[in-house]
Amino acid sequence: MKVRRGKFALWVVLGLACPYPWLAKSANTSLTAREIMQRVDAREDGDDRISDLELLLIDKSGNERRREVRTLAKDYGDDTHQIVFFLSPADVKDTGLLTYDYRGDEREDDQWLYLPALQKTKRIASTDQSGSFLGTDFSYADLTRMEIDSYDFRLLDEDEVYGHPVWRIEAIPRTQEESDRTGYEKSWLFVRQDNFFIVRSVNWVTQGRKLKYFDVKTLEQIEGVWVGTEIHMTTKKGSTTLHKTILRATNVRFGQPLDDSMFSVRQLEKGP
Repeated sequence: MKVRRGKFALWVVLGLACPYPWLAKSANTSLTAREIMQRVDAREDGDDRISDLELLLIDKSGNERRREVRTLAKDYGDDTHQIVFFLSPADVKDTGLLTYDYRGDEREDDQWLYLPALQKTKRIASTDQSGSFLGTDFSYADLTRMEIDSYDFRLLDEDEVYGHPVWRIEAIPRTQEESDRTGYEKSWLFVRQDNFFIVRSVNWVTQGRKLKYFDVKTLEQIEGVWVGTEIHMTTKKGSTTLHKTILRATNVRFGQPLDDSMFSVRQLEKGP
């Protein structure tokens, strides 16, 4: 497994781990916010991975819709290619999303969405990445990593999440372009002090006076990698819950034999 630097993600299904045990043991408030985020970034997240996901979409009336999804990801140095296929129900079956996640800000990440009902592949422009990913509370931008150098960080205080000490860090985009891409004007990130995992965040949505709450309900170590196996993302306006997505990951496997051809527009249109 390799360590990759340069990006972090608000939503990472396959883990944010500290690859160096001494870093976790020496966690203390003498670290600056940026140093903490650099340790979040200096992670081991597993190579060539496959996982099955269950998505539960809950509207403000409590009505539920269930989705079954398979994700595959392959590392190319510091870059990652990921493909997501919807397996059920029938109305979204074979819908897919292909992402090329590049390290550094010299090149924009690439995303393509395939809609089988239209038999059409659409490239997701960076200006559209703040939009909802197929009715979930996650945006397309949430499915990519964000550049540390694109943010200013400030250590607010220390707190506790599910019995574990955390740092609460404010992250503010340095440019309007980055804010427009993610759809967030600022975020609070709750980073566990023992493993540098982002276990919670509060995200201020730039339009509509809404907040999005990201919460890792279940965190497990799989093959030495920290994995969020149950994640909730909730969209609220004031005290009213507008929508909620529950994500559960199962059958998480690393070191899988994934061919390069799997991560292509042709495979996206062909299906799983």
